[in-house]
Amino acid sequence: MFHRLTLTAAALALSAGAALSAQDTITLGMVLEPPNLDPTAGAAAAIDEVVYANIFEGLTRFGPDGAVLPALAQSWDVSEDGKTYTFHLHTGVTFHDGTAFDAEDVKFSLDRARAEDSANAQKALFAGIDTVEVIDPATVTVTLKDADGSFPFNMAWGDAVIVAPESVADEATHPVGTGPFKFDEWAQGDHITISRYDGYWGTPAQLSKATFRIISDPTAAFAAMMAGDVDAFPNFPAPETLAQFSTDPRFKVIVGSTEGETILAMNNRQPPLDNVKVREAIAHAINRQEIIDGAMFGYGTPIGTHFAPHNPDYVDLTGLSAYDPEKSKALLAEAGVSDLTLRLALPPPTYARRGGEIIAAELAAVGIKTEITNVEWAQWLEQVFKGHDFDLTIVSHTEPMDINIYARPDYYFGYGKPDFVALMETLTKTTDPAARSDLLKQAQEMIAKDYVNAYLFQLAKTGVANAKIEGLWENSPTQANDLTAVHWVD
Repeated sequence: MFHRLTLTAAALALSAGAALSAQDTITLGMVLEPPNLDPTAGAAAAIDEVVYANIFEGLTRFGPDGAVLPALAQSWDVSEDGKTYTFHLHTGVTFHDGTAFDAEDVKFSLDRARAEDSANAQKALFAGIDTVEVIDPATVTVTLKDADGSFPFNMAWGDAVIVAPESVADEATHPVGTGPFKFDEWAQGDHITISRYDGYWGTPAQLSKATFRIISDPTAAFAAMMAGDVDAFPNFPAPETLAQFSTDPRFKVIVGSTEGETILAMNNRQPPLDNVKVREAIAHAINRQEIIDGAMFGYGTPIGTHFAPHNPDYVDLTGLSAYDPEKSKALLAEAGVSDLTLRLALPPPTYARRGGEIIAAELAAVGIKTEITNVEWAQWLEQVFKGHDFDLTIVSHTEPMDINIYARPDYYFGYGKPDFVALMETLTKTTDPAARSDLLKQAQEMIAKDYVNAYLFQLAKTGVANAKIEGLWENSPTQANDLTAVHWVD
């Protein structure tokens, strides 16, 4: 009897262990709720944080190390002149509504993204396309106006995912892609749920379901993690508590880098911010380390231009805008500016709200008053990003290698200097790595010396997860919570 009881207990223990190891659902925390779920018609990073590589796929994709990998295109050929890309597509692929994917969907998606009335937030990614031609259902040829060695990189962005004409009208609220997860529900203000798509063409996801819970308050985020209501918070909004998590065996802290250049953006279109001396004065009034320590609890790398420090072509230009309040006052006097009051719009992220209070105090110390307005993300997109109705704002640009945004005169901070536009056009046509590196360094120096914005720090990726979860990205080469390799372990 004793031996039978022992064996039964052991069997129960094994059964319990199997049940634990078989856990296949996950709840993730997110600070910001996406304004919609269509990455081809929205600028918010929170869209890609839900759908990139999970629901939607492009011809190519970014891997966790930033490498450009095949996705819906299993391979591609490039013509000798660098202008023609022939993509060979995977076959047997279906969208989540059961419709077949083929080259016609690629043509539809690329033509839609580059159309005159396109709502794509990164329309410049497609500006170099001359024609898109369907060769057969599994082959599509894209001919560019000029050679562009970065085209596979451009196609890896979330803005370049492939959509179908049958479902495109409802992507904002009911996204339909080809990825390993399909959309289930969106309880606005609370959560978004996706589940494994059993008809997926590639390696099936190990998770059966994932729920993204919207928790914007840092205190609530901490409480949710501690209570186990959330299994992982990839971009955790309360870095001051990371030390507490790191000493608790139930959790692991994941600290990496992002593509997020965090900047104090200035509206270059309107006086007095159209005066480079005023912009330089603002830059010298800011103590980067004080912001990193006070708003991010030490997490972040100072930057002096719009470029990631982990990129091999990065130039450290922080010295051009070193903290120097006396120089700031002198520059304002030279510009003939006094009694200056500027509007400072702060979106919800912790870096913006906490950092904004510090920057307001630093600007006050050199004689610049600020009127702070806390805005929700949708309002920021409408008022600041689209409407250009602001003086100053703080935001992290989390798109990969996006210094080319400074070539857009209609972009929200309104730079678009002709010399910079020409520099970017030359870069696009240049394929030699050494020459491209030199051009990128020139670009960094030009915007730093023009003090287009005040460059603060590279956003660190600070995450917390249950210690039994594997496969979450450590770094963020793009704005994503890629769940394709995420799983639970004993």
